[in-house]
Amino acid sequence: MSQTARKFTHVSAAEYLAAENDGSWRHEFVNGVVFAMAGASRWHNLIRSRLAATLLGHAAQGCRVFSAEMKLLIRDNNDERYYYPDVFVSCDPNDREPYSCSTAVLAVEVLSPSTERIDRTEKFEAYKRIPSLVEYGLLTQDAMELELFRRRTDWQREFYQRDNTVTFESVGLTINVSQLYRDIDFEDPTLPATAGHAT
Repeated sequence: MSQTARKFTHVSAAEYLAAENDGSWRHEFVNGVVFAMAGASRWHNLIRSRLAATLLGHAAQGCRVFSAEMKLLIRDNNDERYYYPDVFVSCDPNDREPYSCSTAVLAVEVLSPSTERIDRTEKFEAYKRIPSLVEYGLLTQDAMELELFRRRTDWQREFYQRDNTVTFESVGLTINVSQLYRDIDFEDPTLPATAGHAT
């Protein structure tokens, strides 16, 4: 996800959706607490856009690819959350809410220093509760690295780098990791100070 300013504001789910769905703000929602979304880096946006465009060309008919602007709802007993994954794919023809989805077969977050902990812990645990979810991916924004977790392996970590080929089983896509980083120059001196070189 993009960088998130951790601003704590308590509202009901109905209040959150009324404000969020008219476009006046953009926040994530966790059990009455909302977190304001901030902008993402150039590299974050390029990686997210590249993955979304690639998935659009490979997703099966009836599957829909969403990138950054669509909310994903996770509701379980008294736990209710709305997140904005960087990219996710929904294939349920009955999931037709105009501003959010409650199903996904694949969800991917692009890691940034300010969101990595949440993407690896809070969001990962929440996404695993989506019955339809097959895979969860984490893409590094300053190196050609992908971590992939699959339900069929009990969410064991798989690690892929620049020249590795990965298969996203949820959408039938096999691709070289380097293709997800096309147009990104890791030698560019304007990269963030925390950036490293691809290995």
